[in-house]
Amino acid sequence: MLNVGIDIGGTKIAGGVVGTDGTIVERLRVPTPTDTGALADAVADMVRELASRHDVHAVGVAAAGFIDRTRSVMLHAPNIDWNNVPLRAQFEQRIGRPVTLENDANAAGWGEYRFGAGRGSVDMVMVTLGTGVGGAVITDGSLLIGANGSAAELGHLRFVRGGRPCGCGQNGCLEQYASGRALQRELSDIADAGGIGERLAAHRAPDGVVRGADLAMLLAEEDAGALEAVRRVATALGEACGAFQAVLDPELYVIGGGVADLGEVLLEPTRLAYETSLPGFGDRPTARFVTASLGNDAGLVGVADLAGLRSA
Repeated sequence: MLNVGIDIGGTKIAGGVVGTDGTIVERLRVPTPTDTGALADAVADMVRELASRHDVHAVGVAAAGFIDRTRSVMLHAPNIDWNNVPLRAQFEQRIGRPVTLENDANAAGWGEYRFGAGRGSVDMVMVTLGTGVGGAVITDGSLLIGANGSAAELGHLRFVRGGRPCGCGQNGCLEQYASGRALQRELSDIADAGGIGERLAAHRAPDGVVRGADLAMLLAEEDAGALEAVRRVATALGEACGAFQAVLDPELYVIGGGVADLGEVLLEPTRLAYETSLPGFGDRPTARFVTASLGNDAGLVGVADLAGLRSA
């Protein structure tokens, strides 16, 4: 059985035909239109093109934003002008078949749970560290969506009381301390302070950003400034996971997103901060930490699988 998964990003729409084993049979990619009507048309065109070459059973669409519990209405989207939009009905009208709609972080977490780094687990938390922080929670083999559909927004845990302003309208959210943007802020602060930040300062691009390749080189050389920046972000992540453990008690944390490409340089201090923040540490089981394995395909694969399961 084949399903279509569509992952709507801020700059591109990725689509693919996915088998029940998570294998992507065919891929398509188009730029994300700025007009919402044109975006819905682009998704429909992509589905029709894929379905013209494959016997498609179900269609799933993943997008960033708050979706209601019925998985029908996009209540709020951070990057696209969708507010209280009956998005599922819009897609179904254009495509001419039922559509499963899901939050992109949930879809990615489900993809990792079913076919990636979380395969074989029962209770899993995925935390994605990109521009912000996304989350997905699998509990007893089911995707947690909450009473209103907006569960697992882990990046908006109040992490520091009265802390840095967040785009969600609150202050001190985790994503202000454990995201790609937060890592760049730490790199910049350390570079500006001199001392261990001298090499960081020398490797900043004209826009003030330390590019990924330069950061990887500095970390490989065990530069003290680069390691300290990662340690700060990892400490925030680990402390938050200690708090998540008290509520969710997962057996596994899957860390995804661009920052997760740092691998053990990120995970080792994350584990340490998690253990020192864990209630009852030493007298209770601890969770494992791994990096995601599906990369940018996780959302596409996950929403295709969800579509197949929900239409069965």
